[in-house]
Amino acid sequence: MQLKIVQAGNPVLRKKGRVLNKEEISSRLIQELIEQMRETMREAPGVGLAAPQIGASLQLAVIEDRADYISEISAEKLAELQRSTVPFHVIINPKLSFLGDSTAQFFEGCLSVEGYQAVVERALKVRVECLNERGEAVTINAQGWYGRILQHEIDHLNGTLYVDRMKTRTLTTTENAFRFGTNDNVQELLAELE
Repeated sequence: MQLKIVQAGNPVLRKKGRVLNKEEISSRLIQELIEQMRETMREAPGVGLAAPQIGASLQLAVIEDRADYISEISAEKLAELQRSTVPFHVIINPKLSFLGDSTAQFFEGCLSVEGYQAVVERALKVRVECLNERGEAVTINAQGWYGRILQHEIDHLNGTLYVDRMKTRTLTTTENAFRFGTNDNVQELLAELE
């Protein structure tokens, strides 16, 4: 069953999600919610979906960057983004830490801010300590686009949207981002806006 994705302005997107305990994680309710979130994320399509985005104020997100999402992106662009496939997985009660000072600026969009994109600066390397869908402790070391996805979803779990972090003068409709190629060369765009 596909769930409704709530849009910016809904108060649930601005609340810190509630931590889940191991009993809750293994419950039928949460296991079904994870499956519904996976289906909803894939149908959207998106690379991540946090529980607040479907109206549930919980510290739970699903992530997946599928091969068919990146199949038409040039090898050069994939290398620039440091983007590759990421298998489906669940993060619960995540704790995020940055590894080093390196950052990158790229366009981001969001299923809860439909139709818009903007440049967001994010850490290049991160570590996430969390629980998986079985309530087991997991440590994820990620970089590049995968690290960006994790930061974006964890922001959702803490009541933050990418628009809170964006370079405001880069805000564009998704249609115009493709029409004018603004997301093809982010550094040129940022230089023009200075």
